[in-house]
Amino acid sequence: MHTPVSRVSWIEGARLRTLPLAIAPVILGSAAANITDGFDLPLALLCLVVALSLQIGVNFANDYSDGIRGTDDHRVGPGRLTGSGSASPRRVRAVAFAFFGLAALAGLAIMLLTQLWWLPAVGVAAIAAAWFYTGGKRPYGYAGFGELFVFIFFGLVATVGTAFVQSRVFTLESLAAGVGSGLFACAVLMVNNIRDIETDRLVNKKTLAVRIGKKWAIAFFMKFSLLPFVVSGLIAILYPNAWLTFFVLLMVGPACLITATAQSAREYILALRLTSLAAVAYAILLGLAFVI
Repeated sequence: MHTPVSRVSWIEGARLRTLPLAIAPVILGSAAANITDGFDLPLALLCLVVALSLQIGVNFANDYSDGIRGTDDHRVGPGRLTGSGSASPRRVRAVAFAFFGLAALAGLAIMLLTQLWWLPAVGVAAIAAAWFYTGGKRPYGYAGFGELFVFIFFGLVATVGTAFVQSRVFTLESLAAGVGSGLFACAVLMVNNIRDIETDRLVNKKTLAVRIGKKWAIAFFMKFSLLPFVVSGLIAILYPNAWLTFFVLLMVGPACLITATAQSAREYILALRLTSLAAVAYAILLGLAFVI
């Protein structure tokens, strides 16, 4: 029988440091929608609910799946609810599905408001991707495909989708912004997995970082973190204020340096936080470039 879990433990289980990755594509998509005078605040807020709910849901789903597999038995990062035994796997799974349900409800509201009847198919795909990252018999996160799916769903789908449901128009601006957002999401996942390389090897969790080794994983992290500025540099040809995104290098640079030299889990967590905050700062500044 499990003792009651504190509110703080549940908040920690939601992994708040990852939430900027859900906020960033909604900011970018909404700004891209504004280009065609399509910005719609209620729809933007519903998109935000979907994105945040999916992010929190996947965090609890990972806690559950990694915990029951024993993946977290040797982890060096923050403790997990399931792996530490502080909460029953059933409760953690229920919380994960509650957030997936909230995302689905917000998605249905968007469908009713926009009459885009095909939206549930996208929602089902997003929830499935969230669950099967570490869940199911053959989780793709254990095979090295985490970054690919993160790029697709927390980059392209989230950004382009947010723009499209508001404006009903597909634009190259939303696609380019989605690439930038997706690359930051990949960077955050990569630094998280670099931290866990040794423990993931012990449990045969073959993340991309495990497959390519620490040296190349650090190089990939730097590429994921820096390529968004190539994107914004190209966008600046049409939207000159996009150059303002280069101020975000003041966070990305230290994150790259820390990742390259880190010797402890705490240092990797700091790099992760910096990169996650850089993602939302990048989104705000690039979004302003679209709007101003």
